[in-house]
Amino acid sequence: MTTVPAPSLRPHRRMGRTARLALLLGTSLFAAATQHARAQTPAHHHHAHAKTQPKAAASPAPEDPPEDAIVAVINGQVLTQRDVDSRGRLFALSTGQDISPELMSRLRPQIVHQLVDERLKVQEILSRHINIPPEQIADAIGNIESRNGMPKNALRDKLAQDGVSLTTLIDQIRVQLGWMQVLREEIGSTGHVTSEQIAQREAALHADEGQPQYLISEIFIPVADPRHPETELKFTQTIIQQLRDGAPFPIVAAEFSQSESALDGGQMGWTQEDALDPQVVSIVRQMPEGAISNPIRVAGGYVIATLAAKRTIGHQIGTMVSLRQAFFPFDAPLNPQAPTDQQKQMLQRATQAASSIHSCDELAALNKQLGEKHQTDPGTVQLERLNPQMRSVLATLAPGQPSRPLVSGEGIAILMICAKQEKNIAQQTPSEIADELVNDRVEQESRQLTRDLQRRAVINMHGAPS
Repeated sequence: MTTVPAPSLRPHRRMGRTARLALLLGTSLFAAATQHARAQTPAHHHHAHAKTQPKAAASPAPEDPPEDAIVAVINGQVLTQRDVDSRGRLFALSTGQDISPELMSRLRPQIVHQLVDERLKVQEILSRHINIPPEQIADAIGNIESRNGMPKNALRDKLAQDGVSLTTLIDQIRVQLGWMQVLREEIGSTGHVTSEQIAQREAALHADEGQPQYLISEIFIPVADPRHPETELKFTQTIIQQLRDGAPFPIVAAEFSQSESALDGGQMGWTQEDALDPQVVSIVRQMPEGAISNPIRVAGGYVIATLAAKRTIGHQIGTMVSLRQAFFPFDAPLNPQAPTDQQKQMLQRATQAASSIHSCDELAALNKQLGEKHQTDPGTVQLERLNPQMRSVLATLAPGQPSRPLVSGEGIAILMICAKQEKNIAQQTPSEIADELVNDRVEQESRQLTRDLQRRAVINMHGAPS
């Protein structure tokens, strides 16, 4: 076996936001996520958007109202300016954006609308005596971090560092989780998918063989009054600009999307055209991979879509690889110009391991000895779906051959392919079909129940938010 030459202690380039691979390298925090999002945004889009206009002279920012000013009263429950500002700061922090007072003034009307709907949902959750355990909220925060390539507790630590109350994030997640429980109760037995329904969908997929399928994510912004959608359109355009400037799509979706895919970062999975709004279909047919759509007007609101990949139903051969890793942690963040003695020692150990380990079992045992700071088994991934940097690392490896040491700011990873298999990944399993059918029902029920709550509510708005 060829000995792997010792690398310098310079961080390996970021490998992308794919959740499992983010865990591999442990790359961290908002700047890295933002840089990758920018790299994924194409220079040109197939659908038109407005040309950049010369900047006008900056107008004075409107004076903010007091934090305890009442913005709205929802069935007797008060919404304050502090609540609105906290949600705005959370958005700014979690997307890594510098948000000006002018931008916040454009965001606030939709933030107010979202918070009013959340208050209605909280009241419905409480009326049903639904309790969300703290452990479930902690798991949801951890999932948001892992989907965006952040180390464990990075989001919470960043909130504390920037003076944003963790309660703001917890409250938002509690509503999302509690609302899902409400929907499960509403759907009840109709949420059970029968084998006959799965067979019908399988037959439909077989009939559609050769038709396109899209791996898309969405952000859904509801429109309160279809006769006057101007405020929501303006907000949607603002969000799109933030996304194109580098804000991570999954975090923005978790913050603002009113679709039930919000907790999954807006991810809808592989979707065929008859499961999408016709307006969305006409756009995604033209979109290049990685693009962010313009506002798409659909029944009930606006959709922002991003396309990760396209495939043909029934025909997509992919290379699936199962992986193991060993991670050599640093005792302090790496300064490439001045590595510590411990970091140099970790590099020596990683280099030696890369030249002496020949099996996944050996690599797994080594990771346990190192404290298992990152999971030993990141799961099975599709080689073609990885970004070019990660693909170049893995594509040349034979099963049982370790990668070169991959240096990040937190430590050094060694990867190994345990098994490699060619398979038709366009074929959906019965469990995937069942999940898709349930999600469709949940989405329809959520929109209907939200409209019912809005009709029954007594909402007093105290002036337009600044």
